Amino acid sequence: MSRQNLKLYNENCLENLSRRLSPGSVDVVVTSPPYNLGIAYNLYDDTESRDSYLDWIGQWAREIKQVLADDGSIFLNIGSKPSDLWGPHEVLFELRNFFQLQNEIHWIKSITIQPDHSQNRAELNIGHYKPINSQRYLNQCHEYIFHLTHNDDVQLDRKAIGVPYKDKSNIKRWGRDNQDLRCRGNTWFIPYETIQNRQKDRPHPASFPPALAEMAIKLHGLEKTRLVVDPFLGIGNSALAAQQLKLDFVGFEIDPDYLKTARERLGEQQRQLF
Repeated sequence: MSRQNLKLYNENCLENLSRRLSPGSVDVVVTSPPYNLGIAYNLYDDTESRDSYLDWIGQWAREIKQVLADDGSIFLNIGSKPSDLWGPHEVLFELRNFFQLQNEIHWIKSITIQPDHSQNRAELNIGHYKPINSQRYLNQCHEYIFHLTHNDDVQLDRKAIGVPYKDKSNIKRWGRDNQDLRCRGNTWFIPYETIQNRQKDRPHPASFPPALAEMAIKLHGLEKTRLVVDPFLGIGNSALAAQQLKLDFVGFEIDPDYLKTARERLGEQQRQLF
């Protein structure tokens, strides 16, 4: 068995994606670029004008297009703020110049399910979100995951992240292989892990859970995935997912402090990171 290869670079992806990676070599990209919402990153200025921000989106999309395999997948996580809901959609329209939108997934961070007295089920209220005080807007309890491909024709391993049928009679009705497993659909409830100290346990203002990246990679298909890339690594949650799945990984991060945290989380003594 070949040794897993994890490479983390303290570099700008715009300048180094095509230098570090061969054309068509990347099977899966899982990433979350800055949202341009004024988030307080250590180094990056998240307050660009909308036109400048969208131009930057196009620049790195062009680079990714060159290195993405013909049957590769991009899973791009992006959120918004209540007073600016157009942002993710404008990003998507910029990306339309380079890729096809094959699936739109909703990452549910918090959910309330009403009680069902007929089933003796109490109200279920789980997950985390950032509450707002405005009387005009609703709390933001989800973010988008845009699944982008070259030609909208990538075959997925839907049951790799499947869920059991609630009504078991549907196994024969809809399950071609008689498995008690169906497509999860495009709503993914993935709560953050509970932490005790934000600065110590999650020292990044806008990270997704490793489980999100793991689900995305599995959906693309483990059998056809050799290399996973994250051009905006942050504190390394996509790298953690690749490590767990024993896949090769390349990540880029301009902030040395975030990169240091990513390396520590991966376990620098167990892996040779560059």
